[in-house]
Amino acid sequence: MSQITKTTTLLVIGGGPGGYVAAIRAGQLGVPTLLVEGAQLGGTCLNIGCIPSKALIHAAEEFDKARHYAGESALGISVSAPAIDIARTVSWKDGIVGKLTGGVGALLKKNGVQVVQGWAHLLDGKTAEVTTADGGTLRIQCEHLLLAAGSEPTPLVSMPFGGIVESSTEALSPTSIPKQLVVVGGGYIGLELGTVYRKLGAEVAVVEAQDRILPTYDAELTKPVAAALAKMGVSLHLNRKVLGLNAAGNAVRIQDASGAETLLPADRVLIAVGRRPRTQGWGLESLQLDRKGNALRIDDQCRTSMRDVWAIGDIAGEPMLAHRAMAQGEMVAELVAGKRRHFQPGSIPAVCFTDPEVVVAGLSPADAEAAGLDCLAASFPFAANGRAMTLESTDGFVRVVARRDNHLIVGWQAVGRGVSELSTAFGQSLEMGATLEDVAGTIHAHPTLGEAVQEAALKALGHALHI
Repeated sequence: MSQITKTTTLLVIGGGPGGYVAAIRAGQLGVPTLLVEGAQLGGTCLNIGCIPSKALIHAAEEFDKARHYAGESALGISVSAPAIDIARTVSWKDGIVGKLTGGVGALLKKNGVQVVQGWAHLLDGKTAEVTTADGGTLRIQCEHLLLAAGSEPTPLVSMPFGGIVESSTEALSPTSIPKQLVVVGGGYIGLELGTVYRKLGAEVAVVEAQDRILPTYDAELTKPVAAALAKMGVSLHLNRKVLGLNAAGNAVRIQDASGAETLLPADRVLIAVGRRPRTQGWGLESLQLDRKGNALRIDDQCRTSMRDVWAIGDIAGEPMLAHRAMAQGEMVAELVAGKRRHFQPGSIPAVCFTDPEVVVAGLSPADAEAAGLDCLAASFPFAANGRAMTLESTDGFVRVVARRDNHLIVGWQAVGRGVSELSTAFGQSLEMGATLEDVAGTIHAHPTLGEAVQEAALKALGHALHI
């Protein structure tokens, strides 16, 4: 087929949360925009990450709840032994994904963005060659190039993907529930999916190289999660190195600090040791952009070291969060349109959807100390919260961190059931520069989990009401 050449003002490589938001906003602002996506619109988040994982978390929670009611229940509810049709569950999950990705496509079309289904290969900072889905070749020339190629699962050298060894992508579309699952990696991806499979009936063992789970969170926040995993029957193997599969291919070899080796039986292994920026295999190296580790180095406007070449989201490193990519994408579109913007958020909340959930925004007490700030911290337990009691979930707490001199709030943390929904309040208070008095003086609805936010601020001021 003959090669076709197109020109555009903005070329977006990658249709994930960052890329499609940038394209939509650019379209709204009248910037001629073309977006190239090799797989499905929505990227990892909508297709094989955030959305499908939360759908499976919900399904597993409902199934586990039904199994709970098949036994003794303080609520007086009893049911017959439940069963789950995992094929129907996956189909339901896929239906949600389809609706969301279809919506993204409709929004792009509505705003005049041209979408090209195909794989881009960069020739220089102004030109990309795309192998389209129909086998053709399209050359695209642009004034501004936005790199939003996302990230991919990090493989483990000692246990490459294949056979019973899978990444989160395969784990999110199971055809059956394994009898024995070994999860390599005790971070949020491994624990979220490990919890799902445990609630669906698998025996789950988690192997983590560090001395505790969720090592990027402070230890006080992770204790309720570790306790819940133990109660659930998930076995944790900390301070362990993974050596690979045994000769029979039905167990994972792990080694402790003394060198002693143990076998963990497995008919499926999930590798969840993190994600890495997708920088290989599509000509990015030809641009010779400055790097920060494996990621592209950007400034506070998401500019790379090459003029009019921008990078957002996971390809620009941590934190690898969809909402960060979205905010960056919106900003870049406005900069291309001639507006003045900088990416300087007050905080970027992060949520771990384990059971219980963990949410952090801003500085932890240790972060504040490391930054040389004289801060005070106060926690309010959900054991003293009426709404948590009615939800049968009193484990966990809300914690606030504020400067001692002027009571400016610099951080929030929480662990407990449903605390992901508190992330909005946390982010908003930090973005608006709220003080302890601002939050303590705001009337919070009763009975809600959000009352713990107000009580934490009151406690920091020395006069909590319900503890």
